[in-house]
Amino acid sequence: MSEMTGWLLVWPILLPVLASALAVVAWGRERTQTLIGFAGLLAQFVAALALFVQVWAQGPLAMSMGGWAAPFGIALAADTLGAGLTLIATLVALAIAVYAWADSTPEQRSGGLFPLVLALMTGVAGAFLTSDIFNLYVWFEVTLISSFGLIVLGGRREQIDGAVKYAVLNLLATTLLLIAIGLLYGLTGTLNMADLAAKVAQLPPGAALESIALLFLVSLGMKAALFPLYFWLPAAYHTPLPAVSALFAALLTKVGVYALIRVFTTVFPEGFALTREAMAWAAAATMLLGALGALAEVDLRRLVSYTVVSGVGVMVAGLAIGSEAALLAAIFYIVHSIIISAALFMAAGLVVRSAGSADIEQLSGLYKGVPWLAVAFLLAGLSLAGVPPLAGFWPKVYLVQAGLDAGAHMLVVAVLLSGFLLLLTVGRSFALVFWREAESAATPASPAPGASAALAGGGRHLRYALGALVLLTLLLGLYAAPVVEVALRAASELRAPGPYFDAVLGTAELRP
Repeated sequence: MSEMTGWLLVWPILLPVLASALAVVAWGRERTQTLIGFAGLLAQFVAALALFVQVWAQGPLAMSMGGWAAPFGIALAADTLGAGLTLIATLVALAIAVYAWADSTPEQRSGGLFPLVLALMTGVAGAFLTSDIFNLYVWFEVTLISSFGLIVLGGRREQIDGAVKYAVLNLLATTLLLIAIGLLYGLTGTLNMADLAAKVAQLPPGAALESIALLFLVSLGMKAALFPLYFWLPAAYHTPLPAVSALFAALLTKVGVYALIRVFTTVFPEGFALTREAMAWAAAATMLLGALGALAEVDLRRLVSYTVVSGVGVMVAGLAIGSEAALLAAIFYIVHSIIISAALFMAAGLVVRSAGSADIEQLSGLYKGVPWLAVAFLLAGLSLAGVPPLAGFWPKVYLVQAGLDAGAHMLVVAVLLSGFLLLLTVGRSFALVFWREAESAATPASPAPGASAALAGGGRHLRYALGALVLLTLLLGLYAAPVVEVALRAASELRAPGPYFDAVLGTAELRP
């Protein structure tokens, strides 16, 4: 691999951190920070696209920083999964940035919005592209610090309250993750995930691997908002700016799920009976409790937060089954969830902007004032529930088939039942918020005819950002073949990671 090709792994991480530093230098100058923010995110997207094209053409890529060969040096690596998630994350971040620019105040933009977004995207790309398990922890810390800054941006009381819950649970998760990494290093003497696969396979049967695997499941499950430690997400995600909520919902839990997939397909590929069973039960409970929480919720933004939780269960269910078809479904669902979670938080933010409330019982008649928002919300919600021909339908079909083939009937029932509950949630929310007449509401909302005026001043850009994501989920549903092809290749690489190990370790002799 040439040095220039190796730098393709560096640019998606280096460009946003440089842009973030430049934006900090321009602190207080709103226009300059905004321009730097958009330039940095666009440059990161171009770099991610170049990386994905290279990985698709040549297979997994890796490079060692500072000339220290793996497993001793810090290595970056990209297979189809890592490169693909980096690409879709940067694309959705661009749409969210347009929304953030149109929906935020000059004070918020000059007070650190874009520098923090760029720092967050640095951590996300770093987590997707690292092949070192300790650096995975480091990138989690980068995302935690930047997300904490974003969640308190604005300084409202509810934001501080949400930030405390968010920070405490995530700091506990990172502490447990660091303990798990330390215990694993004590057994193997290495931190490189490809090298760990070889060392773990050589450990004697009496080694405490299952306890360490359970600790990874708990710590990374907390990051991903997996049952039973998911309650921090609906308590925190509704409090910041709508654009920040959209960014968090799209990316942060997905980094946790990605880490679970990477660790349990690379370091613990065979798994352990107790760990896999715990993962399956946690996935089923997450799906159902997230869907039930959404159905019972009256605050629209908290409702969307619960749907994010339910989606985490679907992704982890694919990992728990573990077959190639199940991993395909999980990867496809990650892509779908990145798009649709952002779109639903955008739509919820626009509802609050147009009607002045997030309380479903106080909202009504918005279809007359903002029909385009009603259509966008309905399409995004139906995709979330898995209604054909939208993008959310296909991964659930693959997951149900994989579950039936593997005899995982509990997970199949949980997927179908949670989808039905989410469909009820979407129907109820749409009927109350958009469709019913204003006079029938318990507490009348702002007059629907004034809703369009409330979206003036940046409203066109808000429509563009939301519309782009809704159109994307519609296109991925109608023409799912490219996503299925990418997800199938990513799943096959996870099941047969030899090329990834060769790229990271440099020689076939070193791989397990």
